[in-house]
Amino acid sequence: MRILIAGAGATGGYFGARLAQAGQDVTFLVRERRFLQLQEKGLVLQTPAGTEMLQPQLVQAASLNGHYDLIILTVKSFALEQVMDDIAPAVGPQTLIMPILNGMRHIETLQQRFGHDAVIGGMCKINATLGDNGEVIQMTALHQLYYGALDGNNDARLQRVDAALRDAQVDTRFSNNIMDELWEKWLLLSTLGAVCCLARGDTRQVLQSRGGEALLQGIYSEILTVISAAGYQPRPAVTAKIFELLNDPATPMTSSMYRDLRQGFDIEADQIIGDLLLRARHSGLSTPLLNAVYVNLQVYLQSR
Repeated sequence: MRILIAGAGATGGYFGARLAQAGQDVTFLVRERRFLQLQEKGLVLQTPAGTEMLQPQLVQAASLNGHYDLIILTVKSFALEQVMDDIAPAVGPQTLIMPILNGMRHIETLQQRFGHDAVIGGMCKINATLGDNGEVIQMTALHQLYYGALDGNNDARLQRVDAALRDAQVDTRFSNNIMDELWEKWLLLSTLGAVCCLARGDTRQVLQSRGGEALLQGIYSEILTVISAAGYQPRPAVTAKIFELLNDPATPMTSSMYRDLRQGFDIEADQIIGDLLLRARHSGLSTPLLNAVYVNLQVYLQSR
């Protein structure tokens, strides 16, 4: 299977490396700066088990040639419009596109551009970041990759994807219910991002603050109400576990959006929080806490 990984950051770099190590034909689509960095230093993984390095196959958008069987998108959500233009020459009649992006808006955007049959569901769970020299740092052993047909019909095309991905040294989950899992990940990451960015701290600091648990509960409840109105059928055992995870002061958590904000980077404010507000308005729902979070994030973006 010919696989194109759009992006070689912490997520794309890690999972792409594992696929390449498993013998898959993997190429990374990257910008010039990352292209030169990886050419010079290789793709370095720092994991709890040690350090690994490989020389990846690289391509820039202008040099993209031929169609790929699977394109995995691992860029930030605000880069989606550009990456769709970049990958267009690589998309053939049988190409499957698997986005690993935050939020849900990207699914419809990709379907409108490339067709409903081309887009499949994907998500990952990994605690990883890029180091100062471009190395991928896996901070814990967690490395789960979920994928499946958006309508639950995992036909022969999806079976082929599964056969390729499950041979990698990662924890793969071939899902018959990827849409629910995408909604639930959005519930987790948007609640976490909203709380951390608004309070400017981790979940332990929030929960140890007077009114902190009420803030967490309020934001979580607003988001669950919004996504339920938008099509999610709540699975009580799962949603309860998500809140329990967030509401544990013994385990301080931060979101990638909060970490990006602290470093002065661009953030996925529209994709993670703004889209929830759009869906809330469409359903006639009042979400004052989410509105406060979104105003906060917009002010940050204006000040960058």
